[in-house]
Amino acid sequence: MWADLESVGLDAGTGGYRRFAWTRTDHDLREWFGGECAARGLDLTTDLMGNQWAWWGDPDAAVAAGDPGVVVGSHLDSVPDGGAFDGPLGVVSALAALDALRERGFRPQRPIGVVNFGDEEGARFGVACAGSRVITGAMSPDRARGLKDRDGVTMAEAIERAGGTPHHLGRDDATLARVGAFVELHVEQGRVLDHLGQAVGIGSDIWPHGRWRIDVPGEANHAGTTALDAREDAVLGLAATVIAARRAAEEHGCLATVGKVDVVPGGVNAIASCATGWLDARGRDPEAVRRVVTEVSQVAGEFDALVTEESWTPSTDFDPALVARLAGLVDGAPVIGTGAGHDAGILANAGLSTAMLFVRNPTGVSHSPDEWASADDCLTGVAALADVVADLAGPTAA
Repeated sequence: MWADLESVGLDAGTGGYRRFAWTRTDHDLREWFGGECAARGLDLTTDLMGNQWAWWGDPDAAVAAGDPGVVVGSHLDSVPDGGAFDGPLGVVSALAALDALRERGFRPQRPIGVVNFGDEEGARFGVACAGSRVITGAMSPDRARGLKDRDGVTMAEAIERAGGTPHHLGRDDATLARVGAFVELHVEQGRVLDHLGQAVGIGSDIWPHGRWRIDVPGEANHAGTTALDAREDAVLGLAATVIAARRAAEEHGCLATVGKVDVVPGGVNAIASCATGWLDARGRDPEAVRRVVTEVSQVAGEFDALVTEESWTPSTDFDPALVARLAGLVDGAPVIGTGAGHDAGILANAGLSTAMLFVRNPTGVSHSPDEWASADDCLTGVAALADVVADLAGPTAA
């Protein structure tokens, strides 16, 4: 499975992946997922946002019986020039865990689902975890449909071009009701496990985090003929907000990043008429994160900039009972928190029972081609996930 995915969306120049929502590459990934599920005799469905769910067993019968299913999985999309592991490791591991259970002769008492969430990274339309946000009601369908990419294509237009039905977008209570527990396996996006000498860890919580758009106005003019004191250069205002974000993050013990900017008209010899930057801010204390954004907004206001909140995810604690259960199943696995957002966090904030497993990343690097995990550690993660699913889905053997 890993070899099948290796070339999909790979940029030969950077060595990174460009797997963006509702593109040809995304279509190929979805087709791959559907083929793997069909090969295993799983029943494939899509929800009102187009997320893919494949079931071993009857999820609706389980809901009627008051004992909904156990779901594992993650996502297949990437950030620009992302690594191979962020997302796909969780999907491949989920399918491999089912294979391992069947090799044991396991027969589930509760149905088991494997999910591929769409647009988790938000690389194309700017809002992370869009697939899970919409079906849980954390983002309205109208807002989702109206989001635009760099080329001005709305999410609704992209979905329609990809053969989807954007008018169906919305909260999907029927799908959510099928999920009795969700366990997402993910490569660690840091080096805690490496420092602890552990291949697998258990997630306890996700820091609060959000994204804000900063639009700085200016006046287009010639770079070679306009005096410095006569300029209204939008880039200067954006630069000031970027520096303010770094300073405020240091002061309040948070993380702040402006990793995406857009300058209009974008000419080397043209003064910018508009500059837009996207601020990612996160930290353990939600009030501290808000203070960072407030201070950035104050600086932005000095340049008549507009700061718009595009997403906010509060502090997320995974289900303590489920976390404790996983800790009892995965011998020696440390329980760790994370500053990275995940679909598991969106489901947890919607009231579902969720937890995470992390696989060691000895480089500590993520969202980069240098992201990595060893084959042995990945297989240890599969074994741990299989044990968790076997326990949660009911101890029935052939």
